[in-house]
Amino acid sequence: MHTLKGTKYAIFLGLLPALVIYIGIALVPIGMSFYYAFMDWDGISPMTFVGLDNFIEIFKDDTFWVSVENNVFIMLTGVVGQIPLGLLLALLLNGKLKGAGFFRTVGFLPVVISSVMVSLIWGMIYNTEYGLLNGLLGVVGLESWQRNWLGDTSWSMISLSIAYIWQNCGLYMVIFLAALQNISEEVNEAAELDGATGLKRTFLITIPMIRSTLIVAVVYSISNSFRVFDLIQIMTGGGPAHATEVMTVYMYNNAFMNMRFGYGSAVSILILVFSLIVISIVNRISREKDA
Repeated sequence: MHTLKGTKYAIFLGLLPALVIYIGIALVPIGMSFYYAFMDWDGISPMTFVGLDNFIEIFKDDTFWVSVENNVFIMLTGVVGQIPLGLLLALLLNGKLKGAGFFRTVGFLPVVISSVMVSLIWGMIYNTEYGLLNGLLGVVGLESWQRNWLGDTSWSMISLSIAYIWQNCGLYMVIFLAALQNISEEVNEAAELDGATGLKRTFLITIPMIRSTLIVAVVYSISNSFRVFDLIQIMTGGGPAHATEVMTVYMYNNAFMNMRFGYGSAVSILILVFSLIVISIVNRISREKDA
């Protein structure tokens, strides 16, 4: 009994530094945002309590709803693009592929590159005058397909989504690869004896066995989509005409460019609420399928 109590204290002391850091950099700022959300404050003048006025103004602003639509687009393209692509790469690397270690490193490289570098790389690819994409289209005789990829409102969000998928799919590749390597060889051997090979084994045996990992990946992808900022801010700044403005960019523009910290804090609270709602829906759906 004494040993068990000592172990509990040791575990608590070991977790205490991480807990303090988490409270300081996560919970405290969230609490401050809740407080500022009900204030009118420019960062210099005294704060004025305005109640729900910030939230009412946000809901009446058409630009905010455009940013919500763009966030939904990023969320869907992230889930539909990153998860399947990461799973496909993991399945390929989990097989007897020559040079798998090299391809694993190359696939994960965009994840460790800073978002600033990713933005500059894709900005050069999409550049209208000397960009790689328009250059390749010109070489193969498809000049009619050349366009201002980041300046055309019809293509700007699609172009950003491709860069977003490229930047993050390597993370899901590593997550799925770890899950695949934890599947017992006995399971694969039993599946082969039962005649389940190739795609049949993948869809009937492999994917169901890593279902929990898939759900975690989907939840993380959704959470990450609500936090995307630097990639869009550097590549387009939310333009043209708010066509690529997501909620984090909308919050930044109002809080730091317009010096409306109370209004920006209210937007940040809505970002948190929206992300929690979507994640709760996904978790509920996954639990119903398990039942």
